[in-house]
Formats: sequence, structure tokens, C-alpha cells
Amino acid sequence: MPHSTAADVYDLRIVVIGAGMGGLGTALAFAKKGFKNISVYETASNLGFVGAGIQMPPNVMRVLDRLGVAPEIEAEATDVQATSIRQGSTNEELAHVSMPDIREKYGFPHLTGHRSNLAGSLYNGCLKEPAIKFHFGTSLVNITSFSPKPTLIFRSRAQEEEFTVECDILLSADGIKSPTRSHLLRASHNLTQTEEEDTGQAAYRIMLTREQLAPFPELIKLLDSNTVVRWVGERRHIIAYPVSNHNIYNISTAHPDTNFASATSATYTTKGSKSQMLSVFETFCPLVQDMLNLVPDGEVCEWKLRIHKPLPTWVHGSVALVGDACHATLPHLSQGAAMAIEDGAVLAEVVSEIPAEKIHDGETITKTLKVYELLRKPHCTALVDLATHSGRVLHLGEGKAKEERDKAFKENGKSGSVPDKWASPDVQKMIYANDCVKEARERFGELFARL
Repeated sequence: MPHSTAADVYDLRIVVIGAGMGGLGTALAFAKKGFKNISVYETASNLGFVGAGIQMPPNVMRVLDRLGVAPEIEAEATDVQATSIRQGSTNEELAHVSMPDIREKYGFPHLTGHRSNLAGSLYNGCLKEPAIKFHFGTSLVNITSFSPKPTLIFRSRAQEEEFTVECDILLSADGIKSPTRSHLLRASHNLTQTEEEDTGQAAYRIMLTREQLAPFPELIKLLDSNTVVRWVGERRHIIAYPVSNHNIYNISTAHPDTNFASATSATYTTKGSKSQMLSVFETFCPLVQDMLNLVPDGEVCEWKLRIHKPLPTWVHGSVALVGDACHATLPHLSQGAAMAIEDGAVLAEVVSEIPAEKIHDGETITKTLKVYELLRKPHCTALVDLATHSGRVLHLGEGKAKEERDKAFKENGKSGSVPDKWASPDVQKMIYANDCVKEARERFGELFARL
């Protein structure tokens, strides 16, 4: 832990809103950096880890390693060695991209795991840090001051009266429906709401156990592999990979949104219909049909895939947004959670650069948070756009564009590029080689001086 002085940046009172991947990663990054007063406020009464599989590429494993949680995550995860991209209707392999040297190239592996393992490892890491205090069952009501000291009004299930919290810096990782974002944009740009980008897409998320797959040798073979498989079709695809020590096969889809588009309320998840799910993928091959038929009735859940248009700012006063609150993305590049965790690591790095004599200067704090935005916004925006582009390419219907895509697939990445940008060596190099903390450390002075 850094040496303390009378006026110490590490005494700053840090409030984090949200205990998802971004919030937990942010809290842990600040604690590891030496900050002594970190409060995390979460609406849910407990973390109750749920969800499906998640990809953890080398760029985020680099951060998780610094946070001390990588070994716990890697113990249960799958070390991805290849991706197989297949025509959904026939199961014909369009491309097989080997990735055996990811760890050698970038210093860290590309893993797939269960979301609960990633979140649980981050939470366990936080619990070992005396500086971090959790406040569950607590929701943000209002922000009455953004600078120099953010003043927040919360409502807790544990007490009737609303209560006020003052802090030095507020970092809000409260998701795509972020209440903080609404308060921040109203205060900074007089905007009453952000513009949502209609993706027209929804997703089923499915987890099948080894026992369920046992009657199907071909599915067991996939479960035992270190390969990510993507079945593509017109306006829809399925991605699948093993998690939890190869005991669970995780399946996620992307397909046209019909349920949410017709809904009157802005809901994000719904109980799905198994028969409807089967009809969405009725043109896909028998292997896919076997997988989907294994899903028990009543256990189909569908998510609306939502993003919002780029925000005019991520920062106002001594308040900054983190993760999906400021750069929600489609999942086609597998970088959503990675970007959120990286955000927190960059924030801890830049805030630690505040000189001791400036820790209570609102302008210095704002400029420091703006450095975070300058570091992260162009990078994250590029990845969000690339994920959207990749989805369009994957979902092509019959025609010349699809023929050209499939011709490019057959090169198996030998040209350095793959139409599925997640598997494309040139894109992997751009993302995986990026050390966000090192960049923050090296560029802080230059960027701060520009503001």
C-alpha cells in the first residue's frame, strides 16, 4: 500500500453504485491501489449470482491478474484453443480458426467461464479488503450535488427514512438502465433521457449439464473440447462453449426481437416460450435442434439486447459512469464485462495520480475523471461499433455479400482477418494487446495537461 501523508489521495471517500462486474471490479481496483474508504451501494438484497456463461479474453485477464483473482477464475474456466464457425442450417464448418498461442502472444489466456465464477471471485476479492464496505438493498433516489463533493440520497430496505451520503468521488456502474446516467445528463446537458439504439435483437441464454447431454455423443464431444462454436444463419446465430470445468455447455443466441418490440413497457427480460424458441431456429441443423430440445419447459428466458447512442459525456463534476451505464454493447465481440472491469482499473490508476494538495479541489477531480473518459471513450466506442458490425456480417441472408463472407471464412484467418470479428487475428491483436492500466499510467500527464 502506498505511503500515507497528512493529506492523502488514498483517504478520498469513493462511492461505487452497482455490484455487477463493473462495480465489483472498480471497488477492488481502488482497494488494491491503496484507497482506504470505498462504499458499494447495490439495489439487490444480495448478489445471488445467476446468469449464463461469459468470455474472459486476455485484455481482462491481465486486469484480473493484477486484482489477484485470476487463479480462482482460471481453476474452473475453459482455456479456448479454437473457434468453429458453422452454417446453422447444415452444420457445415465455414471456418476453423486455431488459437493455441493466445497466452504466448498476449501473456494471458482467452477463457470461457460461468458468470457466477467471475462475479464470485471479484466479490471474494472485495471481501478480503477492509477498505470496502457493501450496502445491499439500497437504491439511489437523487444526486443533489455533483461537485466538489457529490451528495447522494439513498433509500434502503432496512429503514423507512431516506438518507444522505456525501463522498469525494462517485463512480456509477449501475447498468444499462442507470439512474445515475439520467441524473448526470440532466445536470450536464439538460437531457431528460438518453436515446436508445434499437438493435432489433433478443437473446436466449441456456445452460445444459453433462447429464443432459449424455445421450448425444456429438454434444459431449463439444462439451469436452476447448472450442467456441458459432452457428450462423440469416438474422440469427447461436454461440456455445464449455464452462465450469467442462461440466456445463453454455449456449447464447441472437435473433430478431419480436416479444420485446411488441411490449408496451420497457422490459429487458421475459419468460420465453420453448415452442417459440424452437420455431426461431427451426431451419437450423438437427444437432442444434437436439440442444434446444433439451431445455426444460418453463426454463426458457429471453433478453432484449439493448444499447444506447453514444453519450455526450461520461463525467460531470466528481461523478463518472462505468461499464454498461456509458457504453452498453451487443455481445458479438465478447467485450462487455471486460470493458467494464477495465474501466474500474483505469479509474483507480488516474485517481491515484491526484496530487495530495489537490485532493479537495473539485476542478482537479473533474479533470482527472475526464482523463479516464479520454482514455476509454474512443476505445470502447470503437468496440461497441465493431460488435454491431460483426453482428450484421454474421446475420447476412442469401446473396453476394454472404458469398463473399463465406469465401473469406474459408481462409480460416490466414489472411489475418476473419468476418466474425471476435475470431479475427487483427481485431484480437488490437484488443488483447491493449494494457489499459499501462496506457493510463503513461498518458495521464499528457492528457491532464490538455484539459
